[in-house]
Amino acid sequence: MDIMKDPIVDGYINKPDYISPLDDLAFDMYQDPEIAQIIRKLERKKQEAVLQERYDYAKRLKTAIGELQKVGEKLGKMEVEKRQAVENEDYDKAKIKKIQMDELRLQSYKDLHVNDLLELNGPRHPVHIDLEPVRHPTPPRLNDDIYTSHVTPPPTPPRYEDRPLPSLIKNKEVKEPVVDNATHVDSSPHPATPYEERALPVHTSNTDGEQPNPILYEEVVEEYVETVPDEEYEDTIGEAEPMTEQDLRDASQPIEVFGEPLVSKAYSKTWSYREDALLAVYKRMSELPSSTPKDESKYMMKAAIFLVKRAIDDKVYAVFKAAIHLLRMILTEYVARFKIPKQDIVSACERTLPNLLHKAGDTAVRNRDDAKGFILETANFPDVKPTYVVPHELVKPFKMSIAPRIGQSHVEILEALYKDHGLNKSGLSVENMMPFCVEVLNHHSADVRDPAERIIKMLYRDVGAPVKDYLPPDDEKSRKNTLWRQLFEYFDKVDGKPSKEDLKRSQMDQEHEKQAEIEALQKQLQQLKDMQTGKAPVDENILKDAKNKKTVQSKDKKKADPKSKSKSKLPPRKPPTPDDDNKFDIDNVCIFCDERNPTFTEEGLDVHYWKNCPLLKRCYYCRQVVEIASYTDHLLEDCEKKDTFKKCPRCTEAVSKTDYDSHIAEKACTPAKANSTHCPLCHINVSPGDESWKNHLMSKDGCKENPRRLLLFSKHPPAQQQTKIPKKTTVTKPIENSVIGDELKRRAAVVDTVASSFTSLTKDVKYLEGDIKKLRQDGLEESKITRKVNVLMDKKTSKKFMKKKLVEAYRDLEDMVTDSQDFAETEPFKDAKRSLRQSKHLVHVV
Repeated sequence: MDIMKDPIVDGYINKPDYISPLDDLAFDMYQDPEIAQIIRKLERKKQEAVLQERYDYAKRLKTAIGELQKVGEKLGKMEVEKRQAVENEDYDKAKIKKIQMDELRLQSYKDLHVNDLLELNGPRHPVHIDLEPVRHPTPPRLNDDIYTSHVTPPPTPPRYEDRPLPSLIKNKEVKEPVVDNATHVDSSPHPATPYEERALPVHTSNTDGEQPNPILYEEVVEEYVETVPDEEYEDTIGEAEPMTEQDLRDASQPIEVFGEPLVSKAYSKTWSYREDALLAVYKRMSELPSSTPKDESKYMMKAAIFLVKRAIDDKVYAVFKAAIHLLRMILTEYVARFKIPKQDIVSACERTLPNLLHKAGDTAVRNRDDAKGFILETANFPDVKPTYVVPHELVKPFKMSIAPRIGQSHVEILEALYKDHGLNKSGLSVENMMPFCVEVLNHHSADVRDPAERIIKMLYRDVGAPVKDYLPPDDEKSRKNTLWRQLFEYFDKVDGKPSKEDLKRSQMDQEHEKQAEIEALQKQLQQLKDMQTGKAPVDENILKDAKNKKTVQSKDKKKADPKSKSKSKLPPRKPPTPDDDNKFDIDNVCIFCDERNPTFTEEGLDVHYWKNCPLLKRCYYCRQVVEIASYTDHLLEDCEKKDTFKKCPRCTEAVSKTDYDSHIAEKACTPAKANSTHCPLCHINVSPGDESWKNHLMSKDGCKENPRRLLLFSKHPPAQQQTKIPKKTTVTKPIENSVIGDELKRRAAVVDTVASSFTSLTKDVKYLEGDIKKLRQDGLEESKITRKVNVLMDKKTSKKFMKKKLVEAYRDLEDMVTDSQDFAETEPFKDAKRSLRQSKHLVHVV
């Protein structure tokens, strides 16, 4: 008994008081008519299944109805767009919309297994049907199984421009295809009927009138390709329009290899012809015998690359997809089977990579993703990876006028390649990546600059300082640019250095603390003066604090030679006695080394600063007394010769501009560390804090290059003890074996040795210059002259180095002689003075 004739079912479905949402006018307004009719049939099937208690079947029908409603709404929108294109007489767009609608409709029928759900051949219980829709980026004929199985697709269905819309059958008793091992079921065509009485659309073939089920399309592909010979296959794909004369000339090589009929399809205006041509080339190259001569296989590869290069730029995704599958086969299987030379592989990649990079910036997301993925995949092909052709193509600079989307994809591919392969045997290096990235940073689009900035940051994490060689100097001028400031702050963060904002904040805090300390000391000083003058009672606690705390000298530091300064008009102060604790003078303390001495009057402190204070030194160039801690800043900012110095980014010291390039190239300097003080004398890093710095400059095992440190251990007895020595007594004890004597001897020997070497090199240079001039006058062959010129250049380089060392050694010895005047009667002192006199002429010449 037919269930539709059951009065219960008929009453359930056709309730007089029930109006289904599917019968609403709004449903037909927004749905594709064909999809709407199928949804109504499925809804009726669902109601029948509920009455029959087939709940699993009803659940599948419900899911399919929901998915079909989404597809129907999308098709409705596309129909509106197609009509709008027709009204605008944009027939190309209307044609594309029509093709897309047909493909979407057939794909949805296949994904949802609509034929099985409608049970057109009677109720069946097939194996599990997955109703979750699978979205394919390509129509069924471009399924990846076709390519991965290395076979060509079956004969193409009628072209969309020639094929009528899928018609359905009016007679419901006509048998539809059954989903089993059978491939085709005969059925005769019937005229189209209104949507209400139409069955499901199926593919129609233009060969024998058979109508294969679209669900079986992929299952038939392999069997068809194996059974249809090449000649029949070429006949089935039809013929394309003839090529123009220009196209014939351009494609002469592919025509010679594959024939004009096939190449004309690659140049056809019909996208399916273009796709079929690539698939035919794929099949022919896959089946090419291994015994084929090498020259012939190379020639075929070049012809195929020509077609691939053209197809990559195709606007139709199916053609582009076929092109990259063909190119993948060529670069993996074909080159390995025929042992294609590397230069031909490199040539093939160099011809196609620019097109792929341009495609990677396409507006369509799937085109971009496929192009990016294939480029990265190509870099890993066994025969392509050793050539490094992909990395080398990626680091080639592009024009700044390039579209932001293309430039962004280009840089992102390079970033992904660097993340995957790094710098070890990948063809990528700091030398080829940094110039490219720095150039990209000039692009007007932030989307292009951002991946380049990320690459620079990754490079700095991996290799460090060499990255800065390609960037502007890290100074205030560069940091005014937001891009450079962000990069340099990131570098500081990687190096563990505080940022500029942290330094400014710390500096402000230090200034506030210093100001508070000065105010407290001034208040304490006023209290001491009041106690001295009797204006206030003596407070023992204030006296103890004055002895234990660090004092601040409020006077300005003098810069000139103390010998040239006028003597103080004030009478000399009387040295304090042990009973004068309550009259302690806070001015008798060095604010740098904390040494207390009753002779430290205003003039006495100037002498101490000039000659003895171990935390100070005289500048080689302007003879100004500066703190050793700020000696580098003095050379870069305050010194008379500041224009001749440049800051090294590695050790942070001031380096002469003439030696800067060699200093950077050698990388022999000690890198400065964050949160530490870098000594400009011995070039080591000292722990942070005043005590550590003083200990480094003043202790016995401290800085070896600080001559004033030695005076602390070899000087005369302190002034308190000298007062007990009779005035006529003089110190004449020789100090040849003392620390000062040994240091004077060492420095004098260095000056003598360097001066001797400099003099010898000067003579050699003068002799070689004269010899070369004479040889050229005599017309001697250039090879012998060239050897002498090379020797001369080496001598000049050595002379330049010795000149620098001579100045440094002379200044060091001169400073120590000046500071060691108390030992003027000793032999080491006299020898040092003699060395200075002998070298003075050379230093002044230099």
